[in-house]
Parts: sequence; C-alpha cells; structure tokens
Amino acid sequence: MAMPLGDIRIIELGHVIAGPLAAALLSDFGAEVIKIEAPGRGDMMRELGPKAQDGVGVWWKTLARNKRILALDWKSDPGREVLEKLVESADVLVENFRPGVLERAGIGPEVLHQWNPDLVILRVSGYGQDGPMRKTPAFGRAAEAMSGLAHLTGYADGSPMHPGFPAADSTTGLMGALGIMIALFARERGTVRGQIVDLAVFEALLRLIDYHIPALTGAGVSPMRNGLRQPMDFAPGGTFRTKDGVWVTVSAGGAETARRLLRAVGGASFAEDPRFATMEGISAHMSEIFDRLNEFVTAREFSEVEAEFARHDAVAAPVLSAENIVAHPQIAHRGDIVSVEGDATKVVGPVPRLSDTPGSVRWLGRRPGADTAAIVKELGYDKATIERLAEAGLIAIGPAGEEMA
Repeated sequence: MAMPLGDIRIIELGHVIAGPLAAALLSDFGAEVIKIEAPGRGDMMRELGPKAQDGVGVWWKTLARNKRILALDWKSDPGREVLEKLVESADVLVENFRPGVLERAGIGPEVLHQWNPDLVILRVSGYGQDGPMRKTPAFGRAAEAMSGLAHLTGYADGSPMHPGFPAADSTTGLMGALGIMIALFARERGTVRGQIVDLAVFEALLRLIDYHIPALTGAGVSPMRNGLRQPMDFAPGGTFRTKDGVWVTVSAGGAETARRLLRAVGGASFAEDPRFATMEGISAHMSEIFDRLNEFVTAREFSEVEAEFARHDAVAAPVLSAENIVAHPQIAHRGDIVSVEGDATKVVGPVPRLSDTPGSVRWLGRRPGADTAAIVKELGYDKATIERLAEAGLIAIGPAGEEMA
C-alpha cells in the first residue's frame, strides 16, 4: 500500500534534534528524506549518547531512521550545483542553523525559491529569524527556560528544573512537522506556492504549556512550581511511593473524578465532605487531600492500591522505567516498540496510528555517505564525475555495498 507521504521529498540540512526530528516524523509516513552531512564531519548525534553493539549511536539510529544519507559540501560551487538539483525536485527543505547562515552561503530563501518556487522551507532557530534575539545562540535548555517550563518544574522552595528529555528540541520537531504539513496543504489548495515556516525553539513549548499565560493575564494567577503536585493545584493528584517501592502517579481532572479519587483513599464520608463539593473547594484544601493520598498509598503495596483505585473507577498509574516500557503488555499490543531486520536496536514506532495508511520504520540511521553515490547518480551525474567529486572531497561515498538503489 502506498504510504500517505510517499510522493513528498524532503532535503534535510538540519542537525542535532529539532530539525531532524521534524523530518523523521514525516519519514515514518513515507516521505523521502535526504539528509545532507558535511564530508568527514557528520551530525553530532552520531556520537552523542550510548552506542549499540554495532558501534552506531542509538540516538542517531532513531533520529536518522528512514533517511537517505548524502555526504556533500554544499558550500562549494560544485556542491551548490548538486544542492540546486536536489532542491528543484524537492517539496521541503529543513534547516536549523543560526539565522543568516544560509544567506551568507548564498542560498537564502530567495535563492531557494528561485530554484523551486513551490518549496516549503522549515527554518528552526533558537529565537526566530527576526527580533532583538535573532542572533543569540541557544540550546534546548535555554528554550525550556524561556518558555516557562523550567519555572513550573521542581519544588516550591527549590531551583527550577529541566525534564528528563530534550523537551524543547523534541516539541519543536513535532511542531515543525505540523508546520510543514500545513504549508503543504496550503500549497495543494492553491492558496500559495512555497512558503517559509519560521519556528523558534522556545515557541513550541510556550504553545503546548498553554495555560500559564492566560492564567496570569486573565485571572491574575502566576503558576508556580509545586513539587509532586500541579503548579496551580487545581486538581488532586501527585506522585507517591507504595509500601513495596512502586512509584505511582495519581490524578483527577474534574469534580466527579476527584470525588471518586477521594472516596478511594478516604471513604464516602471524606469524599462527600461539603468542602469538596466544587473544584474550587477541592483546590482550597489541596494540602489536606495530598496528605491523605500520601498516607493511603505509602501504607499499602501497589497491588492493593491499584485494586482499590480500580474499584472506585479512579486511576493510580505506575511510573514506568524503560525496562517496564519494553515489557508492558499494552505497549506490546499496540506495536509501539519496533525493530528492523538485521538490527537488534528497537525504537519507538510511528505515531499516530492510522487505520488505512500506517507509518513504518524501514531502516535505522545509516553510516556516513551511505547513499551518496546512488543519490548523485539519480541527479544525472556519471561515474567519472562522481569519482572526481569524491576525490576532491566535495562528496563522500559510504562503504561498498551500503548505497541504496
């Protein structure tokens, strides 16, 4: 069955996480992604983090999955000619350099749109392509700080904290993929031709947190970090450790679900206390509720907590480690952890799940220059020219046998 994005070609000049993840998410659903790396100097994600048994970085394996790898010096005149040919046949170009890098290389959006007026260009940068901070260098943690995420995470009397994954870069990748699809849809409808998607790394988190700005500007409430509880303490919940050492997270989103939660830990009399008749009342007495939750959970083994919560149609979910995730029956049933033939490394499969045109992981991140010869040949270069470009160091060809037809 044809994949839904099978006729989309993406040129990836991105590096590290934000831009490459946007392309990877679309590659899962069939987009042809050609990732360009400098000859002899690949993306730093090849070396960052632990290595698999075959010596390839596990982070690289999943960020570069389904991508064809082209080693090309696109800043040289011959390399620029190759890039122009690629752009002419592409639908999307992804880049996440600092603002001005493409322009100084002579391939800013104006030039790219001369080559291909229908090209969608995703430009990811720390603070956006314009404004007083456009040239300020940024990393994911700086973006997490600017978005408000770090301020909302941690204990009230402690320092702001960052989450256990690159939240800013990852959410930017997700938002970048969304931006690409919106721009392609507008192009398909004939509203515009190619356009620029300008995405600052802090903006995706700023949008996804969603509530902190209207809370301040609409209600005069400034959300603050609150340890194991929610920043504004508007619903009962928290993270607690059972008697047998299992961490569980407990939550309720509305008055009725909150009362079911209170009934599970304190009985009917506690749940029907007039003070808890509304969410405002529950919020006003959250410290007492949190203490009751903590007392209930810590005095019991997880199986007992789980059973009691289930009896009252409330939720106490175990906090899963990576080991728990790969062994979890529901995750296995959904097919969320996948592998490819010939590689022992498993990765998280395509999300979301489509009923008729599902995504797939066809291969994991490949070695430097793995597809260079095949790609350049497809552009019309003969064998002698390819060898001449390789000898000049303008392209790099991967190990024999790795080129994909």
